[in-house]
Amino acid sequence: MAIFNQPNSAKKDAAPSFAPEPVAAPARDPQPAVADFNPTQTAPPRRPATSEVKESLIAANLTIEGKIEGTGHVRIAGRFKGDVNVQGDLTIEKGAKLNGGVRAEKVVVSGDLEGNIDSASRVELLDTAVMNGDLKAGSLTVAAGSKIRGHIECGWEKDANQKVNGNGKSEAKADKADLELAS
Repeated sequence: MAIFNQPNSAKKDAAPSFAPEPVAAPARDPQPAVADFNPTQTAPPRRPATSEVKESLIAANLTIEGKIEGTGHVRIAGRFKGDVNVQGDLTIEKGAKLNGGVRAEKVVVSGDLEGNIDSASRVELLDTAVMNGDLKAGSLTVAAGSKIRGHIECGWEKDANQKVNGNGKSEAKADKADLELAS
């Protein structure tokens, strides 16, 4: 007696089969289901990292003492004691106070500044600004109502052949290369 079916068996009906008849499997899709992990919304296009300029904020309820240096914009809404040297813009909000020197590309003052602004390309003093200190800038905008006390040098281009003497007058400085060309 054979337990399995032999294809060329002469006695098919004589031997009972102990194996159950195979049941047809339910029909399946030829491809398995694949989950879609693509986002339904597209993100806005990002600008290159070189054009993104970050702004740092000193909040209205903070008082900080130290030094700020680096690139990017700085906005002071609280109190800061120390020098600010940034390759970017500095904004001093209304009600804010800065005690220290400033070097920045553009400076906008709405609050109190007690210190010097040195080598800014543009300075704006808004109507609530109070400034105690010297100012050197390429251009200066002063709104009615602002207060300023100090020495102001504005509009003078920095030229390698110019130097300012102690009286505030510019003197031409002869360069060695210019002297050799003249002879």
